[in-house]
Amino acid sequence: MARLAHERVHTSALPGIRFPDGLEIESDLERACQTADGLLLAVPSGAFRAVLRAIAPLCDDQTTLAWATKGLESGTHKRLSEIHAEIRPGRPATVLTGPSFAREVAAGLPTALTVASDDPATAETVACWLRGERLRIYTSDDVIGAEIGGAVKNVLAIAAGISDGLGFGANARAALITRGLAELLRLGIAVGGRSETLMGLSGVGDLVLTCTDDLSRNRRVGLALARGRSLGDIIGELGQAVEGVASAREVHALAGASHIDMPITEQVYQVLFAGRSPEAAVAALLSRDPKTEASGLTP
Repeated sequence: MARLAHERVHTSALPGIRFPDGLEIESDLERACQTADGLLLAVPSGAFRAVLRAIAPLCDDQTTLAWATKGLESGTHKRLSEIHAEIRPGRPATVLTGPSFAREVAAGLPTALTVASDDPATAETVACWLRGERLRIYTSDDVIGAEIGGAVKNVLAIAAGISDGLGFGANARAALITRGLAELLRLGIAVGGRSETLMGLSGVGDLVLTCTDDLSRNRRVGLALARGRSLGDIIGELGQAVEGVASAREVHALAGASHIDMPITEQVYQVLFAGRSPEAAVAALLSRDPKTEASGLTP
């Protein structure tokens, strides 16, 4: 924290992009919480419960809290809004999501995001924090759909990386994204999300971004797996959280508990955690019984 405050740049994550003059670096969590009117958490999903539990007693009832974390809780496959309800009961759940690479946002490139909250006034408050000349913010009241879209797309991005890493080309990538969207829709609707949310920025928008550009760490994991690298070596080399790896286990579990067929997610899970080769995973997908295209688009 002292180095960030001194250098005014995050040299490992965003080299060459200086912090805005108005951005202060605060290493005291209690002081940060007690002097803020609002908090936006941007932590890995595996740390979400611990961080929220730490800050909850430091915030008063008037503090607006939102998060930009995408994923499900490891071991429970709970959505982060469910964790929030346990720790801060009665307070609105508010999530910032959508297709966004940090580097492009920090560089001021045009980006559109969604703030979803079960309280419209809170959604608009958080949206006003963020709106700017190059940052367009929409609002939604579908927290579940926004959270499912943000979790599942990372798993599908690993699949897209595997497909491209094996040299299967643009046709296969387009098919994978389209059928992956069908999986996302089935699961999202089954757990209470809405199809229009999943067809928006937090669903299809984020899915297309993470499946098609190498700034996506999840896609890069798939590319490296296809080239025979071990998962441990890949994650160690990236040096940052790769949400799709943990999400693959939890989305797989949630799909099973919800009795939802997600064949692409199933194969990503098998490659990551059951020792299946990327080539065998693709063969398993291609050998599935043929269906009409519309089959399985809803639970």
